[in-house]
Amino acid sequence: MIPTDIAQTIIDPKAYAAQTPVDEAFKFLRREMPLDVAAPEGFDPFWVVTRHRDILEVERQSELFHNGDRSTVLANRTADQKVRAMMGGSPHLVRSLVQMDNPDHGYYRRLTQPYFMPQNIRKLEPRIREIAKSFVDRMAAKGGTCDFARDVAFLYPLHVIMEILGVPEADEPLMLKLTQELFGAGDSDMNREGKIATNEDEGLAAIMATVADFVAYFNKMTEDRRAHPRDDVASVIANGTVNGQPLGHFEAMSYYIIVASAGHDTTSNTTAGALWSLAENLGEFAKLKQNINGLLPSFIEESIRWVTPVKHFMRTATDDAEVAGRKIAKGDWLFLSYPSGNRDEEVFDDPFAFKVDRMPNKQIAFGYGAHVCLGQHLGRLEMRILWEELLPRLEGLELAGEPRRTEAAFVCGPKSLPIRFRMH
Repeated sequence: MIPTDIAQTIIDPKAYAAQTPVDEAFKFLRREMPLDVAAPEGFDPFWVVTRHRDILEVERQSELFHNGDRSTVLANRTADQKVRAMMGGSPHLVRSLVQMDNPDHGYYRRLTQPYFMPQNIRKLEPRIREIAKSFVDRMAAKGGTCDFARDVAFLYPLHVIMEILGVPEADEPLMLKLTQELFGAGDSDMNREGKIATNEDEGLAAIMATVADFVAYFNKMTEDRRAHPRDDVASVIANGTVNGQPLGHFEAMSYYIIVASAGHDTTSNTTAGALWSLAENLGEFAKLKQNINGLLPSFIEESIRWVTPVKHFMRTATDDAEVAGRKIAKGDWLFLSYPSGNRDEEVFDDPFAFKVDRMPNKQIAFGYGAHVCLGQHLGRLEMRILWEELLPRLEGLELAGEPRRTEAAFVCGPKSLPIRFRMH
């Protein structure tokens, strides 16, 4: 069994905000107990999968290791019981692609997949570049200081995905607020109540209220798109069919929520984390400045590896299995740690160094196999265009205060990044 203090660290939102404690915990696990069982107080026991190759092996076998049989995100027993009581036995507050297994996963993924394929995404490049330029100009107008997370990194990918989804610009602040409430439920700066929940009921009630706000918003949008379809993803969801039937209400609402939240938050985290790393590694910043076009692809992959915004997903064994020589029983729960896989010493040379020219870079932050991130090509494109617009103009860069990360054990990245900069 994984020692209690280590098990506690890898589920602690504050440890992810500090980062060093989880880095140290996973380093210990990769070395000493790469695939073993954790049983923190109040939780059902779960296997902790820490090595790159073992995460890939589990992800590769989507029929053997399901997403949807139990909660797809780590939840303690009390929360799990409350969700099941509310959701008629289901462990999920939403049922998006993330919570689905085949055949449903394939059907629902195919609905919007064409929108997010490279050949379609490329058509959006001129518009995305306009948006990126406007944010770079806005940053330049700040006069040499800004909070890069709040002023640029949060807002730019948000604007891009909302245009694709079909949400008007006036509603973007609401979408950002609801996303931060959803992913930052344990962080008093981000959550709905503006304070740390004192008990399970409070925290769950806040998340439920956020989901209800999303649903109310997208109900109206569905009615509108059924009456007046447009060329946007909202119209695809509103008018889509699976096996000849319209999407169920729960599935449709869940689809909107995943696009409206995960569709920007992970890119925002990665973009902010990348600039934070450049500000702390001025040698890497100089190297990148000398060869922006040549190093941009490797810099982007390194940013994704370095930040790894999605910290874990859970899988459930549908049958007895063996991974890395360990016997996994049918029904067992597995915790896939993406930050650990992306710091695996067997795969990455000097994994705790940020290197803009890291090659090869087999980062697994987008997942792998059937559930690989649908928006990965869009995320990369958004980052490439922003850096193409910003880096040539950025002459000097330094931190202007203490950057801070969101306190969250599921999706986490910088929530504040004060910088001083020189631009032309």
